[in-house]
Order: sequence, then C-alpha cells, then structure tokens
Amino acid sequence: MDPPAFDESMPTGGNPLEVDVNAQYSGFEYHYIYLIFCAFIVWLIIPGLGFLYGGLSRRKSALAMLFQSLLVAAVITFQWMFWGYSLAYSRTAGPFIGNLAHFGMIKVGFAPSIGSPYIPDLVFCLYQLLFCACTVMIVVGGSFERGRIIPSLVFGFSWATVVYCPIACWTWNPNGWLYNLPSLDFAGGGPVHISSGWSALAYAFVLGKRRHQGEKSYSKPHNVSLVFLGTMFIWFGWFGFNGGSALNGTLRSMLAVFNTNTAASCGVLGWVLVDYIKHKRRFSIVGACEGAIAGLVGITPAAGYVSVWFAALIGVLTAIVCALLQDINKWIRIDEGLDVFKLHGIGGMMGSFLTGIFATSSISSLDGATLASGGIDGNGIQVAKQLAEITAISAYSFAVSCALLYILGYIPGLHLRVSNEVESMGMDLDQFFDEQIGD
Repeated sequence: MDPPAFDESMPTGGNPLEVDVNAQYSGFEYHYIYLIFCAFIVWLIIPGLGFLYGGLSRRKSALAMLFQSLLVAAVITFQWMFWGYSLAYSRTAGPFIGNLAHFGMIKVGFAPSIGSPYIPDLVFCLYQLLFCACTVMIVVGGSFERGRIIPSLVFGFSWATVVYCPIACWTWNPNGWLYNLPSLDFAGGGPVHISSGWSALAYAFVLGKRRHQGEKSYSKPHNVSLVFLGTMFIWFGWFGFNGGSALNGTLRSMLAVFNTNTAASCGVLGWVLVDYIKHKRRFSIVGACEGAIAGLVGITPAAGYVSVWFAALIGVLTAIVCALLQDINKWIRIDEGLDVFKLHGIGGMMGSFLTGIFATSSISSLDGATLASGGIDGNGIQVAKQLAEITAISAYSFAVSCALLYILGYIPGLHLRVSNEVESMGMDLDQFFDEQIGD
C-alpha cells in the first residue's frame, strides 16, 4: 500500500466539506496516533524542567523557575503558530532558514507533512512545537537566580526565531544544509542540546556572576525532592521525544525507546560511580539525576541509529565525562549554576560525535526506508560531518545568543538582570505578589 502523497493543488489536504480528508491515511492511522501520543508525553518535559530548575535553585528564587516553565510553553506556542513553524519547516525553505509560506499557520492542515507522509501537517506541527518549547525552557536555565522574567520571555521568543528555527531548518528540513551533508541527528542533539547548552552559557556570561558567592547555600539545591520529581518527568517525556522522532510507528521507533531507557539507566550508573569514588563511598541523588539527564542527552542524536549496547556505552560515557567536568564553571569563570552547558552542551556534543562512530544502517533501516551509517560501518567520513555540525551549531548559537542578549539589554524596560537588592532577598519576593514555593 502506497503512503499518502502531498498534492500541491490541495496544500491543506482538501476541503473537509467536499472530501474525506481522513481517507488518504486509511490503513496508516497508527502512525499519527502514535506520534500524537508521543507529543502528549513530550509536553511533560516542560514542567519537568521547571521542577528540576526550581529544586536546584535556592528557595528564595525557586518559584520563578516553575513559573517560567508555564510561560515558556505559552509564549512558544504563539511563536510557533505565528512564524516559527514556517521558518523551520516550510517546503520552499533555503539551506539556512525557511520563509513565511506558513505564516500564521497558512496552509497547515491535513496534508502529509514535510517530515513524513504518514503524519498530517497539523500533528507534525504540534510535535515540533513541543521540541522548540522544551529547548527554550532549557535555555532559560541560564538566567538562574538573577535574570528578570519578562526580558527572559522576550529573549525566549526571539531566540526561538533567530537561533532554534534556523538550526532546525539546517538539520531536519529536507532543504537544510546539514540534512543534505548529511549529519546524523535523530532527535535533536544539535538543535535542542548543543544549541541550548551554548546559548544558556551565553545567557549566564552576559548576565554576569551571581552576588554573594560566599553564602553557604550558594550552590546547594533547596529541594532534592523537586529535583528527583523533575528528572522523572523528563525521563518519561523523553520516551516520546526520542521514540516519536522516527515520525512513524515502526520498529525503529520502538528501538529508539529502548535505547532511550538504556542510555539513561547507564548514565545514572556512570555518574553514581564517579560520585562514589570522588566522595569516598557516598552517594548523591542530585548526581544520579544529572547522570540520567546526561544519558538522555547523549542518546538523543543516536537513538534511531545505534544498537542497544552502543546506546548503553553512549549513556555511560556521556555521564562520566560530564561528571568529571563538575568544576567547569570555575575553569571558564562563568556562573552557569544549573549546569545546562555541562549537561546539554557538552553532553550533546558527545552524543553527536559518538553517533558518527556507532551509527549503523542495520538499525536505521528498521523503518524500511533510512540507510545511515557511521564509522562502525566503514563510513569514517561521517565523524567529520558530525564535527562540522557540532562546530557550526556551537558557534552560531553562542554568538547569536550573545548578540541578541546585548541588543535586548539596551531596549528600555528590558534590562536583563534584577537589582542587587532583589537578588539578595530572592526573586520570588520581588516578582510574585502573594506566593512562595511550598516546602
């Protein structure tokens, strides 16, 4: 049975008053039903990041992180419908960015999507919207305990437009230059993790260091329970994040889910091992949670390209490397207190690099269509292509984020940082009129 085909004469999939727009997907419904379920659980990553960041914050500034997770979801939904989807996924995009062919959701309906003929445009648009929202929430971590909320949301809208959308176009739009290189990025090692890690570092760099660094509580999470809860939300959401990225309900998607759990579990083991040795046979729940996230980040670009044992290796290696870089903020002298750069930036670069080594066509072909090989298949040049992706995305996201932040800082009313007094008493007392974080 042939898959649905895009008809340029009916870019929205047809008028439902005249034709049965469901008929074209007859026999293939399970693909988009599976993907919409994946979208539902990906949404949980957004509040999960809010819980994680809130728990890692000191109590006096924790509510600001929870609040921003909700506001980021709202702001990016508007941005994506306004022009984000068009800039990333228009069919007539150039190699670097899309156009406004779908501005305001024009012609985004029930026709087969640019990502997969089995997935209607509307479902694909929602799924990719949640990727963008998750990424912006990761970036917001760079404002940790000293970034004002309204400028942070303006930055998130702008960042999604000039950083995320172009990089998504490069990587996943069939016209994108990285797509045609090709670099291998199954679920967002570049557009999601490398870009957010470097951009959060830029945010922390532009804001400057937090005050009162001598305080005993300066680097202590205020609520480990919230950290644990947020991590579990993120882990669960990642099954949809990676599992749906094949954009079909084939065995490749199922293997990606298995690889996701494998890498996260091995990431926990790798980080706990480092902590156990470093801290003289003592454990850390926060460390175990960071290990899980490191494993999830590392497997993201590789989930649909590697076998299960290589997924385990990627998870444990990424976690060990990130754990050994515990003092990186001191080395580079940037106060990026939520470890976004370490976990997402460095973890994403590790995952992308290892994808180039361990990708094999025997795994990618499980969807019946994709042939992608790496060094293990004798395609050593793929490692160089992965390095090109890493370099381009790292440089672009850091430089453009810095420029954007400096520009916003000069706009009246959008100064990025709270006053010394507000930072000392905590952002929550200043930003919220009658609420505080629960115990």
